Amino acid sequence: MLKGKVIVIGVCGGIAAYKSADLVSRLKKLNAEVHVIMTRSACEFVNPLTFQSLSQNYVISDMFQEPRSWEIEHISLAQKADLFVIAPATANIIGKVANGIADDMLSTTIMATKSPVVFAPAMNCNMYENVIVQQNIERLKALNYIFVEPQIGRLACGDIGKGKLAEADDIVEMIVQTVGYQKDLKNMKLLVTAGPTREPIDPVRFITNYSSGKMGYAIARAAKYRGADVILVTGPTALKPIEGIQMVKVNTALEMYDAVMQHYESTSVIIKAAAVSDYRPLQVSQNKIKKEHSDLEIKVTKNPDILADLGKKVKNQVLIGFSMETQHLEEYAREKLIRKNLDLIVANDLSEPGAGFAVDTNIVKMIDRNGNVENISIMTKDQLAHIILDKALAIYHQKLC
Repeated sequence: MLKGKVIVIGVCGGIAAYKSADLVSRLKKLNAEVHVIMTRSACEFVNPLTFQSLSQNYVISDMFQEPRSWEIEHISLAQKADLFVIAPATANIIGKVANGIADDMLSTTIMATKSPVVFAPAMNCNMYENVIVQQNIERLKALNYIFVEPQIGRLACGDIGKGKLAEADDIVEMIVQTVGYQKDLKNMKLLVTAGPTREPIDPVRFITNYSSGKMGYAIARAAKYRGADVILVTGPTALKPIEGIQMVKVNTALEMYDAVMQHYESTSVIIKAAAVSDYRPLQVSQNKIKKEHSDLEIKVTKNPDILADLGKKVKNQVLIGFSMETQHLEEYAREKLIRKNLDLIVANDLSEPGAGFAVDTNIVKMIDRNGNVENISIMTKDQLAHIILDKALAIYHQKLC
């Protein structure tokens, strides 16, 4: 993911400086080459030896310390870096960069780099809300500097407000999004569906399935990383929303149908990963159904087939569906591919350990409209998402020819 990428972490003087040690550790686990520049104030909070041990590179903190090579260090790091991440970013460093001040190693190196720069602010909530700080942030954003928003919570000073350093997961995600993948889906728009649907019986009960939404969310996230404009139509899930994409939340199959039909025409690729209920109750009780009888019969009616209707409507778009079965996997998947006019179907057997609903891995067969079958052994859904997107991109270019 980040193998071979050179990431420079700038650590500023704030109580959140200790959290940057976790960030460095995570980046090393993603195979990045990590260098750390600390301000003098940061060294008062965390010993540079901590970052040196974690990054396996010398830490730079003094602009005039004796060089360890004949390179001019701030120029050397500025040129070799694929990305700068300033975490925690204080009001001081934000103000310096916004106003062109370069008076220490960190600010000088930032000024000298042409790589993307990510700021993760952390400070007292009143400082963060100060009009001068906000003007500096807006000035940097207008110059294409990237910001990871701080969180709202209890701060070290005891105040409660917006100013806590963003979670390491959020900072890493921004790093991966910025430099982790080739932007081969740039200028493309993708529509992805995810999760289950819920068909209400009464105000407290509904019909649903075991879908967690993990596969669809993984595809949407991977597409965002690769530069796509993503619309995610999602049923109810417990998953964290994906920043930077358009999310359309629905509950029922009819709501998902309407959302998909509203957006599909403007997209290049449609990936239907949602597990949509085939049926819904014919009548929905306005009040809770009381337990008065030993048996309860619920009459159901068929929901519209979103994928089949898309198959009739699409023109040059790539249409990809999923087939989840418990038997005759390839036979049923081929039949669905043809009947619904798909370009590709991703089929998995729910009875296989490590495949299907609610797990982080999957095992699939991918079948295209020419009958070609590719067997994908167990891997994470994030890894599979990129394979599906590779297939979608190849089909898209074939259709353009």
